[in-house]
Amino acid sequence: MRILVIEDDSAVAGYIAKGLDELGFTVDIAPDGKEGLFLATSESYDALIVDRMLPEIDGLTVVQTLRASDKTVPVLFLSALGDVDDRVQGLEAGGDDYLTKPFAFSELKARLDALLRRRGSSVDSPVTELVVEDLAMDLLGRTVVRNGNAIELQPREFRLLEYLMRHAGQVVTRTMLLEHVWDYHFDPQTNVIDVHISRLRAKIDKDYDLPLLPTVRGAGYRLG
Repeated sequence: MRILVIEDDSAVAGYIAKGLDELGFTVDIAPDGKEGLFLATSESYDALIVDRMLPEIDGLTVVQTLRASDKTVPVLFLSALGDVDDRVQGLEAGGDDYLTKPFAFSELKARLDALLRRRGSSVDSPVTELVVEDLAMDLLGRTVVRNGNAIELQPREFRLLEYLMRHAGQVVTRTMLLEHVWDYHFDPQTNVIDVHISRLRAKIDKDYDLPLLPTVRGAGYRLG
């Protein structure tokens, strides 16, 4: 699935592109309205993410021009302009949704998901396998393999590893693990996490030169 991000702030554009790339999207970035309009009219995209305040050609004009040429690709506006009148202008120009800055990537993804569903697509194709380095998890078969060797996990260990693999490369805190793996919304003041992490390490890292599950001192754990 291909997304065009028209955004002149390179940090914001890079943040969006990285997040979407991790979800399996192909992302093109245009740093101004002129290049964005050219790409949007000459290439095929499943959705556009367009900043309103752009050099060369502003975002409203970009989208108005696309709609005038019968381009129906879904458009999500991004803007620091968040008043009601600003949002109305964006929607009346042909935008399908409007997200104000600063924003959380999770909300951007949810809004993009909704736009693509309306168009008959889906942001998330069903994930049946997770892979980190030489560690692979089959979510349907409920099996785990590292470098071709099967690893037997208890149900809680499997759930813990699944959460860590879904957040590979990120620091996962104890609070996050308690909430998402144990369904605790409080600290039980036990060493339950330490025990399970230790058991998991013994199974996935033992006898391998590359340890996959280090502790990030003072923060939590990171897989990969």
